[in-house]
Amino acid sequence: MKKYISKYSKLPGLLLLLLSIVSGALFLACDDNDSDNGGTPVVNYIRLTNPLKSDSLIAHAFMGNNIAIIGENLQNVTEIWFNDQPAKLNTSFISSTNIIVTIPNKIPDVVTNEIKLVLKNKTEITYPFGVDVPAPLLQGMLCEYVKDGDTAVIQGNFFINDPSVPLQVIFPGNIAGTLISSNINQILVKVPSGAGVGPIQVKSIYGSTRSVFYFRDDRNILLDFDALTAAGGWRSGVLANSAPASLSGNYVRFKGDMTAEPGWNEDAFSFNFWPSSNGRPDAPVYTGNLADAAIKFECNVVEKWQSGALQMIFTPYSTSNTNGYIGDGNVPRGLWMPWKESGSYSTKGWTTVTIPLSEFKYKSDGGVCATALTADMIRGLTFFVWAGGTKGTDCVVHMCIDNIRIVPVK
Repeated sequence: MKKYISKYSKLPGLLLLLLSIVSGALFLACDDNDSDNGGTPVVNYIRLTNPLKSDSLIAHAFMGNNIAIIGENLQNVTEIWFNDQPAKLNTSFISSTNIIVTIPNKIPDVVTNEIKLVLKNKTEITYPFGVDVPAPLLQGMLCEYVKDGDTAVIQGNFFINDPSVPLQVIFPGNIAGTLISSNINQILVKVPSGAGVGPIQVKSIYGSTRSVFYFRDDRNILLDFDALTAAGGWRSGVLANSAPASLSGNYVRFKGDMTAEPGWNEDAFSFNFWPSSNGRPDAPVYTGNLADAAIKFECNVVEKWQSGALQMIFTPYSTSNTNGYIGDGNVPRGLWMPWKESGSYSTKGWTTVTIPLSEFKYKSDGGVCATALTADMIRGLTFFVWAGGTKGTDCVVHMCIDNIRIVPVK
C-alpha cells in the first residue's frame, strides 16, 4: 500500500474523534497496521538542522546536507529514500515527531523529486523534496606539472558529464582542454597547447568551480634544482634529469639500498639547503597562516619503497655546517611514509605530494616533538630518507623529487 502525505495540519478535533471511533476496531484487529497503534505518519515540513536556520522551511537541499523531517508518528520509519538513493538512518535520531537524516552523496539515476519513507510493515509514504547537486568539487591533481599534450588527472567530486551540457576543463590562459574520460570523482583531460600557470576551472551542468591549487604551481618555490638549488649546503643532493624522464630540467635523486631499520646514509638520501650559503636571504620564506599551508613537491618513486621515512626539516642558517639537528628530538619535522599501511609504495610516473605544515610535529623516531613549528623556522630545508619509527623491509629506494614549494591550500 502506498500513501501520500498531506502537507496540512491535523483534522479538526471532532472529526478526528469520529474517525477514530469508527476505525478503532479495525486498528485493533489488524496486526500489521501502519504505525503499530501509534497513528498514521504525517510529515508537516522539512528544515535544516543548522540552529541559525531552523526556522526556515525547505523544499530542496544539497547532497550531503543534514535535514530534519518534522511531523507526527514517525517512530516506525525504517528506511528513507531520496529519489532512488537510500539514506543511512541512526535510530538515535528518530522520534515520533522528527527524524534527522543526511541526504545521500550519490547522484540519483532516477529523479522523482520525492522523499520516500518506508515503515516497519513496508508501507511507503512519499513527500515532495528535491535534491540539489553541487558544482564540481576540485580536491587536487595527480600531478600539478603536466606538459602540453599530455594527460592530466583531476580528482574531486560531482564531475557530471551531461550530454546536454558537457563537462569542461579550462586551463590558465582561458584555454579548454580536451576531455578524455570522466567519472564522478575523476577527470582525464589532455592539456592544451599554451596552458599557463594558475588555477584550473571545471564547468558542469550544475555550475563552475575554480581550484585552490595551481596548475604548474610556481609560487614560493624553495628548490627546483635548476635555478634554485641546495648548492653551498652540507650536501647539495645528487641531481639528475633522466631515467626517469624529468618534468622540466633537473631533479634530486635518492637511490640506494635500505635495510628494514634504515642506517645513516646522507650521501645517497639527503640534501641540506641553507639560504645564506646559497646566496639567498636568511629570512622566513612563508609568513602566512601555517595552519592553512603545506609543503608540496613532485615525486617519482621508481622502485618499491618499503623502509624509512622521508624526513622534512626546516633549517635556519644557525644550523648550517652541521647535521646534529637531524637526530635532535627537539627539532620538529614532517615524516612521509606512504608505504606504511600496505608495506610498499611506488608511483606510475610523477605525482604531486602535499604535506600540511600542521603535520610538521614529529621527532625522527615518529614520536611527537615537544617543540612546535613556527614561521621563523621556515628558512632552509633538509630532506633525508632515514628512520621514522616503523620497521620496514630491506629494499632499494629510488625516489626522485622536484619543485619543492610552500603554498596555501585553503
